[in-house]
Amino acid sequence: QVQLVESGGGLVHPGSSLRLSCAVSGVTFSLCAMGWFRQAPGKEREIVAAISATGTRTYYADSVKGRFTISRDNAKNTVKLQMNSLEPEDTAVYFCAARSTTNSIFTVYTDPKQYNNWGQGTQVTVSS
Repeated sequence: QVQLVESGGGLVHPGSSLRLSCAVSGVTFSLCAMGWFRQAPGKEREIVAAISATGTRTYYADSVKGRFTISRDNAKNTVKLQMNSLEPEDTAVYFCAARSTTNSIFTVYTDPKQYNNWGQGTQVTVSS
């Protein structure tokens, strides 16, 4: 059974930093492309950042480039999202997602429909 468990969300002031973590089990993590998505109230789920199974390729949404960093540790089966200079517009539920892949270990995936396993989400609220 595949499990993704996010942690690290919270309530912070604008300009602050948070680091989200996602622990993955029940799947060969080193063969999983990973993504972080977010969904604000009344809005569709959107890609924030993604990383290939190898960790050699990454993708960032324009809105977070230069502020957020995605990373993975294949030895610990975890993927992290370092979020700096947070803005009120970053307020959302953040989801970790995994896509098992065997022959596309260098590919990053940005469409939520391309992912087949999801965490329960963690709330990030940026407010003064």
